[in-house]
Amino acid sequence: MDASPSTSTTSWNSWLGQRSRQFLLFARSQTRCEADAHDVLQDSLVETWRRAGHKAPDDALVYATIRRRAIDLFRSTERRQRREQTAYEILWLDQPADGPGIDPALDEAVQRLPNHLREVLIVRIWGGLTFQQIALSLDIPADTAASRYRYALDHLRKAMKQPEVSQPASPHLP
Repeated sequence: MDASPSTSTTSWNSWLGQRSRQFLLFARSQTRCEADAHDVLQDSLVETWRRAGHKAPDDALVYATIRRRAIDLFRSTERRQRREQTAYEILWLDQPADGPGIDPALDEAVQRLPNHLREVLIVRIWGGLTFQQIALSLDIPADTAASRYRYALDHLRKAMKQPEVSQPASPHLP
């Protein structure tokens, strides 16, 4: 006979109460900051709890999941930082010495972006908002803000790499 929901909840709470500090300590050792450790731990516990059929999972599975989630977070953060660095380089190259400006070709490319992409790009780069702050200010999910930002950068990269219209070669040249 299966345990009742209240029994399984009690056993889960008991199991977690006995191990939460050691799991958090391990998560801290795998991440860069306290907030990331808590996020990784929570995601790992939910994942392992679901995989174990809503019962207390094997401790080794929790540790492995914490480690994997921390690696995923690190990779995600690294990719985001590279995208942001690329965006910074695209937007701020060849600026006048008297202060930041924007390349006229880039300004034109930004203005050609669809409004929903342009607004996220502007508040992210020039406003310095996080995706969570963008989500709140534009009333969209944070994941949507992040994807719109990536799409805007992709559009700008393509727009800035388009070859200039060249004159046809002279038929008399080799």
